[in-house]
Amino acid sequence: MTNLTPDDIKKSLVSSLSNPDENISRAIMLMAGGRPDMVEKAITTGTGLVAYDLQAPAKNLYPVNTPIIKSLPRVGGGGGTATNWKSVTAMIGSGFDNTPWVPEGQRAGQMAYTTADRAAPYRTLGEEDQATFEAISAGRTFEDIKASMTQRLLQKTMLKEEAGVIFGNASLALGTPSAPTLSAGGTGSTLPGSVTYSVIVVALTMEGMRNSTLSNGVATSKSVTGADGKSFSINGGSSMKSSAATQATTSGQALSCSVPAIQGAAGYAWFVGTAGNEKLEAISSTNSVVFSKPLAGTGQAASAVSADCSTNSTAFDGLLTTALKPGSGAYVNYLATGTPGAGTTLTSSGQGSVTEIDVMMQSMWDNYQCSVDVLYVNSQEQRNITKKVLASGSASLLNYFQDPKAGEVALTAGGVVEYYYNPYLNKKIPIRLHPNVSAGTILGWAGDLPVQYQSSEVPNVAEMKVRRDYYQIDWPITTRAEMSGVYVEETLAVYAPFAMGVIANIANG
Repeated sequence: MTNLTPDDIKKSLVSSLSNPDENISRAIMLMAGGRPDMVEKAITTGTGLVAYDLQAPAKNLYPVNTPIIKSLPRVGGGGGTATNWKSVTAMIGSGFDNTPWVPEGQRAGQMAYTTADRAAPYRTLGEEDQATFEAISAGRTFEDIKASMTQRLLQKTMLKEEAGVIFGNASLALGTPSAPTLSAGGTGSTLPGSVTYSVIVVALTMEGMRNSTLSNGVATSKSVTGADGKSFSINGGSSMKSSAATQATTSGQALSCSVPAIQGAAGYAWFVGTAGNEKLEAISSTNSVVFSKPLAGTGQAASAVSADCSTNSTAFDGLLTTALKPGSGAYVNYLATGTPGAGTTLTSSGQGSVTEIDVMMQSMWDNYQCSVDVLYVNSQEQRNITKKVLASGSASLLNYFQDPKAGEVALTAGGVVEYYYNPYLNKKIPIRLHPNVSAGTILGWAGDLPVQYQSSEVPNVAEMKVRRDYYQIDWPITTRAEMSGVYVEETLAVYAPFAMGVIANIANG
């Protein structure tokens, strides 16, 4: 390559001024010591020769909503395999229990007690993850991969813990539902007629409702291979399938299906087809459904359900399960089946409240002189409660407030019932949305007992009794990866289950 002198470069630049289109690129190349015939095209952003503006660290776009475990007291000091306590559930006076009279100079008879032994077994919850050495090195200037992995492990463990505290189920088996009751009727349906349909139903716990979908099928059992290579099975929250019922239809008729509600069920999966070819066609939050359109015929086969998978031996009973267990003392109301497909909705009292919630409040006062402190609901039930409270018959009971300092009237569209008033204890009870509560169910529980229980020796109605709180394990390196696990050993101890209430099988509307 020719060595250029300053005079050569100067002559080229002067020449470019008189003929810039032809000579400017030549002059630039000469300054760089190159050849003019090597210039093929200009450098643009399309060539990729640009910086990459990557914001660090990664954006965690997932919700971590755990209000219940954040509100429950965490009490340590546990040991052994379970926490145990004794409950005195009643004092029975001598003579007539409510008659106090004693003759002059004589002694009263001796009172008696009703007692019970209670226990809640400790269970282990946890999650594991790993990051390869290469991933840790590659992300060094982006984020601390190992630290963020631990954070997400803890968050996922807490999310699973929240779900378990609500509907963990160790002892309330759903069993086998009755065969569904079927009928055909009506006009205008596009369901193919002149067919004898066979229907099978499977009951689902609230856990089963969360785990089951039309596309993936009813959650039965699953084998999990742990990071240690050992396997174990977990159940998804479904009952055994019912026996089949059949119903013939004619053109234009719809197929109506219902089944007696099962205490512990939060929904039902419906398998429909010809005999022996029943497929999953619907999952409902109430105990009935109507089919008026052609069946998809592509869902899970009923034969996939072969056992009762509603409980887990490695679980503890959550708040909902504890309330629903026979003999708990909790208020439980499964609404009537009603018309298949329509069910029974909440009803307006006409006094700015909901009849079913009012009845629950009164029952809890009449039987135990207590009340729930919070109502957890699905978005569907929050909307339905609001509609019932704002019904036309209660309009005169509602007040309109305007800021006297404001110079104009400002209106906001929409509204929601934030609190529910319990007149028996003069108490405002918050209504809270919860992402884990299924449609069709209202769950209420109390954090504290009222003043009349001041000598109850029950500091918390329910608490997390912790044998070992959240801890991280960094496993020995056996491959070129960092492996970690986050675990917690605990149980849910509910000392006063009568301070809980459940309204279930609620139809939308």
